[in-house]
Amino acid sequence: MSVSFQLESELEDQLRRDMGDLAQAAREALLIEAYRRGKLSVGRLAKSLGIGVLEADSWLAERGVALNYDIVDFKNDTQGEQ
Repeated sequence: MSVSFQLESELEDQLRRDMGDLAQAAREALLIEAYRRGKLSVGRLAKSLGIGVLEADSWLAERGVALNYDIVDFKNDTQGEQ
C-alpha cells in the first residue's frame, strides 16, 4: 500500500533534518495511532514492524504510548503457539 500527501517545502526540509526518513516516521505514526484507537493489537503491531511482541511493548514505551493489551489481545497473540 502506498499513501502520499503534500507538505510545504520548508516544513518538509525541517522535518527531514529533525526526523530523517519521513516515510518511516509516517508509517510508525499511523501504526501508533491505530494501536491507540484499538484497531491494532500489540501482536499485529509487532508483526507489522517485523519484531517480537516484547520488543513491540518496548518500542511503544519508548514513544510514550501506554499499552492497550487485554485478554483478547493475549488470545490472538498466543493462538498460533498451540
